[in-house]
Amino acid sequence: MKLVFNLPHMLRLPAMMQPWEASVTGADQTRMAKCADKWGYDMIAVPEHFVIPNEHVPLSGPHYLQSTVAQAYLAGATERIQLNSCITVLPLQHPIVLAKALATADWMSSGRMMVTFGVGWLEREFELLGVPFRERGRIADEYLAAIIELWTSDAPSFTGRYVSFDGVAFEPKPLQKPHLPIWIGGDADAAMRRAAKYASGWWSFLTPPEQIAERVDFLKSQDGYDGRPFDVVHGLGTNRVGEGHTARNDPNARPGMSAAEIVDRMGYLAEQGVTVSAVPLPPVSGVDEYLAYAQWIIEEVKPQLP
Repeated sequence: MKLVFNLPHMLRLPAMMQPWEASVTGADQTRMAKCADKWGYDMIAVPEHFVIPNEHVPLSGPHYLQSTVAQAYLAGATERIQLNSCITVLPLQHPIVLAKALATADWMSSGRMMVTFGVGWLEREFELLGVPFRERGRIADEYLAAIIELWTSDAPSFTGRYVSFDGVAFEPKPLQKPHLPIWIGGDADAAMRRAAKYASGWWSFLTPPEQIAERVDFLKSQDGYDGRPFDVVHGLGTNRVGEGHTARNDPNARPGMSAAEIVDRMGYLAEQGVTVSAVPLPPVSGVDEYLAYAQWIIEEVKPQLP
């Protein structure tokens, strides 16, 4: 089981947040990322929204980073850990610009960038950025195809409804081949089909753990899936958040579990097909206590994981 390091204050989501997180600074995050890198965590993942309408702040919180910028910064502060997003809202970004940003960061980080794309769910955010919300799935599929064309072709060419290009050069290519890993976030059938066609991983959000195996089977039954290795992500705290960032009470997702409880729960997730997970942020008082907990997870818990 690979472990994601939960970096505090990437967002202030009331359903999951511990009170001490709001005081965490960028300098604190840099120190924590360096520790996670040194101790052997596998990944840091960055959430993303551009703007949160005031009516959504009580559930979603106001604080989000631009995922690719944050990933690139964290790559520069570390040496070996992979940098992912969870998620990058694909339809809200120009695919040529985004492809360039991700390829640049992958090239400069010696091949440690990943990206998890989602179509987004916050309609008002789309309105504010002038992107048609009802077309976001079609936009995402087209943007994905265009980005892969830019990353893999020596003479990129693409003609679509939302983006077209021809007669252009695009370098640097991602250092990872054929390109940096693409994962898909979301739970709808359309997300499953998108993942089957384009991705090497799926980040589940609203899917209950007991339904993950069934959804993975559905994904791998799609025409686009060719048998390639495939990661499945489900953090232990995921089920504390419902649709629209509402809070849910799940006894199996609580913070502060014992080592035996964490190992047992992650063993169950592994049986459902999960290959990547994360431990909820604990009820501690600050950064130093959290780092002690995170090191405990690596030393005492990770060796027992499947």
